[in-house]
Amino acid sequence: MQDVTVVRTSVLPPYAAHLRVYEPLAAYPEPERARWQAYAAEHGPDAAVAEQSVAEAGLEEQREALAELAARTPRALPEQESGRAYLRIVDGVLYVCPWATRLRSWQALEELRAGAPVALLDTAVPPVTRAAAEADRERWRAGHPDARPWILTSRWEVPVRWFLPFGDEDRCFVPGGAGTGGGEEGEGERGRPAALFYLVPMAQARRRVARAYRALREAVPDGELVRGAEQVGRWLEEFHPRSLVELDYGGLVHLLGPERLLADRSAGELEEGLRALRAGDADGALRAYGELTGRWRRVLALRHAN
Repeated sequence: MQDVTVVRTSVLPPYAAHLRVYEPLAAYPEPERARWQAYAAEHGPDAAVAEQSVAEAGLEEQREALAELAARTPRALPEQESGRAYLRIVDGVLYVCPWATRLRSWQALEELRAGAPVALLDTAVPPVTRAAAEADRERWRAGHPDARPWILTSRWEVPVRWFLPFGDEDRCFVPGGAGTGGGEEGEGERGRPAALFYLVPMAQARRRVARAYRALREAVPDGELVRGAEQVGRWLEEFHPRSLVELDYGGLVHLLGPERLLADRSAGELEEGLRALRAGDADGALRAYGELTGRWRRVLALRHAN
């Protein structure tokens, strides 16, 4: 046909990074364990080896969220909790990270209320809608007092404290291939997106955070990073000791670009700064921390770019 314009769209994840915990299937009580086992049997793992990213599943989560918005009048949060999860298999063990979309929506609503101008907040989520969502959350909390999200999200940056559980050796960069056979831009044969992530066992993550916290508390007890280490450490303690911890750059890979991603060694730089601090080299530690935070502040500043 002539004179027909074909419009092709693609969905990219937002410029957000994610800190995830994958708990082993055995950590879930029945009947939840059986449900996740059946889910895994039906869907298969999102990553069958440690070096594989879950970026494609992240795109699927974004597409599902957009479809929900397009299908009906937008709401402050989903009516029901998601039955989906990210699945990893490492050394033959199945690990599950529930999306917990409803719980994370409540969390995002709190962040929006704390950081957005009142006029924008009232336009995006009217006060009556917010009040209903908050009342709903309080009712839900009464029946789920120990609930916590398996996924933390940060928009436009990776908070420096999130690098504390990881070392440079845990870094895995998966470049996206050129589209072939109908794949989307920046993807491989069937839409393989680029990814940068770190993945470590929970025990190792906790040791690193605890060690960093001790060094920071002795040297800079009132510093921002020592509070961040405490925050991350408390969150990690909520999960099974044989879990996996993952830092995923998510949609930030599309913001940073391949050259910056190849050069990025943020976890290793933070490690070097902490080693300097433990060795008594305060100037070296301060220099490493300043360079790292300054670089991520420049990334964060892009949210105001036109």
